[in-house]
Amino acid sequence: MSASFDFSGKTVLVTGGSSGIGLSIAQGFRDAGAQVTITGTRDGIGDYPDDLSSFTYHQVNMLDVPAVEALADGVEQLDVLVNNAGTTFRGQAALEPENFEATIEINLNSVYRLSHHLQPLLKASGGSIINIASMTSYFGSPRGPGYGASKSAILQMTMSLAALWAKDGVRVNAIAPGWISTKLTAPIQDMSEIADPILQRTPMGRWGEPGEMIGTALFLASANAAGFITGVTIPVDGGYCTL
Repeated sequence: MSASFDFSGKTVLVTGGSSGIGLSIAQGFRDAGAQVTITGTRDGIGDYPDDLSSFTYHQVNMLDVPAVEALADGVEQLDVLVNNAGTTFRGQAALEPENFEATIEINLNSVYRLSHHLQPLLKASGGSIINIASMTSYFGSPRGPGYGASKSAILQMTMSLAALWAKDGVRVNAIAPGWISTKLTAPIQDMSEIADPILQRTPMGRWGEPGEMIGTALFLASANAAGFITGVTIPVDGGYCTL
């Protein structure tokens, strides 16, 4: 997928950019001319199945507060921050309090921490933040209450930081992907009791692809195209939210 945006000379940081939606967004910015840094949890780019050689890579566990802060301290210039890194637990593990807390720490607290530390650089560049929300931002998540709580909070935090930092010229928006074909959703795609209702509720009748997030991300990051847009969350969901 391509979009006619030019980010030549811009610097972009995509957390969790080693696979799935994060990787697609990182590739989109790279193809639009940006210098892109990604994070992941593995030792190096050779530990991933995809070719990540065109990116600067940092290993960061988003549960590791000093590592997150060190990542921020090492950034010298920044135009776009994409807070994509996230996790979830499944089955009984998702209901355990310690896993609820870990999910909140990764999906929400680390997003605020990184955004807070990098805000001065984004203020200097007139840059923007793109958070990654979810359909569970809007609807109950009985199989993953921690994930649902964290993604619902992303909507509120996006609005709050947008209002707080507008005076500094920093725009803060979010994308809420629908049901996208990634490794995160792979376990349920073959479970008909879960997958069938998802497809039946999605007017477009299919799973989305990670690359279908690129256009929205580039649009939101573009000061020319979206310069008067801040505090919004855009669903990219095949119509799932309409029913």
